Amino acid sequence: MTDQTNDHGAGVTGVGRLRMIGMLSFFDRFATAPLLVLVVRDLGVPLSAAVQLVTVYALTYAFGQPLWGLVSDRTGRKPVLLLALAGMAVGSVASTLTPDLSSLLIVRAVTGLFVGALFPTVLTLLGDRYSGPERTRQISSLQSFTAIGTTAATLTAGVIGVVAGWRTLFLIAGMGAVALFLFAGRITEPSRGVAPRAIRVSFGRWPVALYLVGIVEGGVLLGIFSYIVPALEQAGVGVALAGVLASAYGVGIIVGAMTSRRVSARVSRTWSITIGSGLLVAAYLLAAASPTSIGLTLAAALLGLCNSLLHASLQGIATELTPTSRATTVSLFVCSVFIGSALAVAVTAQQASGSYPTVFVESAGAGVIMAIAAVAISRGWTSRHQSEVR
Repeated sequence: MTDQTNDHGAGVTGVGRLRMIGMLSFFDRFATAPLLVLVVRDLGVPLSAAVQLVTVYALTYAFGQPLWGLVSDRTGRKPVLLLALAGMAVGSVASTLTPDLSSLLIVRAVTGLFVGALFPTVLTLLGDRYSGPERTRQISSLQSFTAIGTTAATLTAGVIGVVAGWRTLFLIAGMGAVALFLFAGRITEPSRGVAPRAIRVSFGRWPVALYLVGIVEGGVLLGIFSYIVPALEQAGVGVALAGVLASAYGVGIIVGAMTSRRVSARVSRTWSITIGSGLLVAAYLLAAASPTSIGLTLAAALLGLCNSLLHASLQGIATELTPTSRATTVSLFVCSVFIGSALAVAVTAQQASGSYPTVFVESAGAGVIMAIAAVAISRGWTSRHQSEVR
């Protein structure tokens, strides 16, 4: 485990590097969607074809994570972090040189594979360094940085793309990867070697239960959230303004991260999950009852607050369940969240086109079920963990 003293003085800078890596990974992940119209105009392809840039990136991003987790548990966090940053840098630069959509699809798919290793590895390193309430606070702080990356990509990608061209965004991401690669070289961690048998605990009863909750959480928190912008547009809000209003989600995450530091010092993680789940249910009920610009913007902000309390708490559990194969468990949990997000959109897409409020009400119901399961896991694991410590 990384020496706690490393988090003081120069070590603070080390934690700052990890947060910056998390922020860059989310910036790259969310920068493509605002550029699609520009890609269509420049390469002369239909929008239905350009959208595949988001799809292939998301697929390799999600399904590559279990592989990275296994590698991280066997070889260490730092080698994976350096390899992923190097791969992201090369892929980002290559993205600026592609002459057509076919080659761009291949390059972005490969880039997504490498970027997908960054956040789970950073999260795992925080799990290695911290424990208890401090771990929850550090994860919440990390989420505030990823929210900044998401918000920055959403708000600036289109503007930079119009002014300097869509390829410029990929170049910026690549330059960031190069800079952080140099900084990441200073991150230290103990040598580790995990026996293959130790990986099996990542598929035990508690981890699998958490993955199942992660699928539902990913569906209702991330998947259904993607309908907020089109719901705003249906309410008469312009495309540009809808994106700005939906960014209240990022603001909610940042405010929630600041709040959760105080909350985690006063209440248990189970209560954080309960409060976060309540915010999620309230957000979707509000969005269904008041599908207006004000109602939907407030719902987005509440979902951001929920992310900092609910999702951060579940991530904290993921870092605790299997210390001997922490990276594998964390990666599988993150992957389950992405799978849930994709499934939710696939299942509700046709229904949402006819009635967003109906989907929001159903999501509130699913949120209640998820809350019950998440609270049960938190209470059960906490009780078992405390008894083992005694």
